[in-house]
This record gives sequence, C-alpha cells and structure tokens, in this order.
Amino acid sequence: MTYDPSQSTTTPRLTLVVAIDAQRGIGVNNTLPWRLPEDLAHFKRVTTGHPIIMGRKTFDSIGRPLPNRRNIVVTRNPDWRHDGVDAVGSLADALALVGHEPAFIIGGAQIFNESMALADQLIVTEIDHTFACDTFFPPLATGEWAESARVRHHSDTNNFDYAFVTYSRLK
Repeated sequence: MTYDPSQSTTTPRLTLVVAIDAQRGIGVNNTLPWRLPEDLAHFKRVTTGHPIIMGRKTFDSIGRPLPNRRNIVVTRNPDWRHDGVDAVGSLADALALVGHEPAFIIGGAQIFNESMALADQLIVTEIDHTFACDTFFPPLATGEWAESARVRHHSDTNNFDYAFVTYSRLK
C-alpha cells in the first residue's frame, strides 16, 4: 500500500519522504548511494501534485525543479534563485507558503531534522542493505510513531530487499 492523499479521509498536513539504508543512511557526497528505480517511481507517485520542500543541497543534487509539484527550497542565501522554484529562508517560511495544503519534505538531513517534530507522517523506503553514507536520517523516537503500512519488495536490479513503509504519528 502506498500513500495516496486523494484516498485518505485524514490527509496528513506534513509528510517526510525518504529512502534509508539499514543504518539510516540517506546519502554520500550529496548523492544517493544506490540506484533503485522502483523507489524513484514510488516517490513520484506519492509527491506528484503536491508541494515539496527541500534544502538547497538537495535541490542541487536533483539539478532541476521536479515537474507537477510546487518546488520550495530552503536556503540561507537570500540571493539564491532558480526558475520554477520558490526560495525561502526557513522551514517556517516554507510551511507558511503551503498553508494548510498537504506538503512533503524530501530532504536533506538538516531539513529532515528540523521538520521531524512537525510531521504527521513518514513515508520511508527501507533498504535492506548498508551503503557507505555520510548523511543520515534521524532515529524515530520511541512512542511517537506507529507503523501503519508495509509493502515488501525485492530489487532484481540490485539483488536486495526493500520495503515501502508508512509511519503515522501517535496522537
């Protein structure tokens, strides 16, 4: 089961979307350390049609605004601009732009850390493999999150297992 905002009666306002390895690694040298096309397709299905919020380094690693989504980049550089992107100085400014519309945080580590306490939901691709990462997703605080969905898969391309997992904040 994947999260589909149009099918939910209680759509989360803020969802973090991330792929992590077995040690919670999310990147190395500002790139993904794995190639998992199934995860990229899942990411596209989940986020298309909704605002996505990311840090400037994450935007740089992608290299362009993602289509069919409002791209919001948080940067400390007030002069930073890019066509097709709303640039803001803080996570609070990004959230103010989206108002009550459901939005997705897509990275990087600093934005994930800042937004974790504000998120209603996490959509995590858990990769059953360890990579040489230099950037990590924060651990989930015990008693704050409950797993609400898990769909297991096997990547024939990479010969490792992974799962699309949804966590909901305990109220």
